Amino acid sequence: MLWILEICIVMLVKVPNKVVLLSGKALGNIAYLVDARHRRIVWRNLRFAMPELTIHQIREISRKVFQNAAISLLEIIQMAALSPEDILRRVKVLGEENLLAARGGRNGAIVISAHFGNWEMGHIFGSCYLREPLVLVARKIRPKLVNTWLERLRSRFGNEILDKGSALPKMIRALRKGRILGILIDQGTLLSDGIEIRFFGKTTNATPAAAILARRYQCPVVPIFCVRKEDGTLEMQVLKPLSLQKTENYEQDIQANTQKMMDCIENTIREHPEQWFWFHKRWKRHHPYLYPEEIIRRKKKKMRKKMRQERLKQ
Repeated sequence: MLWILEICIVMLVKVPNKVVLLSGKALGNIAYLVDARHRRIVWRNLRFAMPELTIHQIREISRKVFQNAAISLLEIIQMAALSPEDILRRVKVLGEENLLAARGGRNGAIVISAHFGNWEMGHIFGSCYLREPLVLVARKIRPKLVNTWLERLRSRFGNEILDKGSALPKMIRALRKGRILGILIDQGTLLSDGIEIRFFGKTTNATPAAAILARRYQCPVVPIFCVRKEDGTLEMQVLKPLSLQKTENYEQDIQANTQKMMDCIENTIREHPEQWFWFHKRWKRHHPYLYPEEIIRRKKKKMRKKMRQERLKQ
């Protein structure tokens, strides 16, 4: 299967950016029309998170969400054959002084971001721009073949990829060595792994990992977003390091700082809602009624498990 991707890379690498943008928009429009399941998830999420939007606005944003995903996919395939110079030419930087100021500290730095714009281009650009490999925390995806290809792409210029499920010891080691650690914090976690926060005014859960590490190792937390501009070009927006709370109450500090990070993510999404990955069932742990098909899936899973147990008893 990988040979198909390699052919796509060869075909896409010489394609002008304008053609990629037009092709991505066309593919996104087609996906929006035929992929009813994900279209419903995007609609529900937008209606739930931003109730002030009209039906027309929800549909328009949803269509652009599909377009951005398709454009990003084509760009990601292209990236597999681009040189560092090509990547640096394609992305502009806004706020580079914020990243340079945080870089090189004794205990490294934590970069937080979201599944926003073209996030894959973001970390690859970061390693090319800084001329040093980053340490990235990522969740494995399925199918395995795609995950293998994606990890190879992410590590092209020396980036170290840590599996989210067992990353903590290596994350600590990276910070102790003064390296830059990148984490996407916008997705939900298991209830046992996260803490409750407010996201778009709704209760949900989020990972406290960045807040815990920042407090423990006194390293700056820098929000970075790879934003797609109106003309389709990409801009790396580096915000100022967050001002984090540190008192004698450890739990309150972690809660407050995790909330501050998620507020930063939310503010950026509100500025460009069409660029966030609304396909994720972000509120399913606390608001399962949003995704009735998820409830049905879980019931079927429990039933299959029960049937297997009964067969084993026989």
